[in-house]
Amino acid sequence: MTSKIAHKNRKKTLAEKADKFVCYQESVQSPDVDVEFFEQAYKEAYDAKPLSLREDFCGTFSVCCEWVKSHRKRTAVGVDLCPTTLQWGRDHNLFRLKPTQKLRVAVYEKDVRSVSDVKSDILTAQNFSFWLFKTRKEVIEYFKAAYQNLNDQGVMIMDMMGGEETYIENHTEKRVITKGKNGFSYHWEQARFNPVTSEGTYYIHFRFADGSKLKRAFEYNWRFWTIPEVREMLEEAGFSKSLVYWETEDENGDDTGEWEATEEAPSHPSWLCYIVGVK
Repeated sequence: MTSKIAHKNRKKTLAEKADKFVCYQESVQSPDVDVEFFEQAYKEAYDAKPLSLREDFCGTFSVCCEWVKSHRKRTAVGVDLCPTTLQWGRDHNLFRLKPTQKLRVAVYEKDVRSVSDVKSDILTAQNFSFWLFKTRKEVIEYFKAAYQNLNDQGVMIMDMMGGEETYIENHTEKRVITKGKNGFSYHWEQARFNPVTSEGTYYIHFRFADGSKLKRAFEYNWRFWTIPEVREMLEEAGFSKSLVYWETEDENGDDTGEWEATEEAPSHPSWLCYIVGVK
């Protein structure tokens, strides 16, 4: 009886009280930065302002919500197969929008390879999400569906990562997200990589100021695609061209936060870029 009472009265750790989706959004996502880049990529492709967005693998669809906040005429569609994640987005991200903004967001629990009657100026697949497709056939099928879901003047935007460090097994990258007694850090674990199939297993953990840890909050099993492969598959799917956007560096070699299209880039041990498919 005493042990039960002690357990009942035990103070919960920060990990036990944490919301993994809040931690994820604070650690990984920057919707305002994404929207800024989407505008740049579309303007450079068509010299026009994009108004409609489709966010595939949208999860909590925070990018959709940021998109409609950025302009009163903008609309957004989010597509994902996980009902739990979508509901969290409705309860937390959609909930915070103004009534008129909420009306301009539509969310669907569907396979992203499905073709919709609603076409968009921009279709985005962020956070390496399409890497869950492990064969060329699957990726091209998805890219063809994405092509059909774009307006005549439309772009598909994906982010990519690479570099020798991204292939290292049992390697964990750690970043402090917030400091203080309720702070936490983000841990990206590269648990396994098979060079024969180019498939890997990755985890996101969160460690809190009290020493508690939310282990394997998110798990990913991906095919590690390369930039040339993705560009070739975009062409096979019908896109007229593709562009690679690389972050520029200042005179000290530090990232500037600005992106430009390029056909040549430095071979850093770890890098991030965008690929833009132009319809």
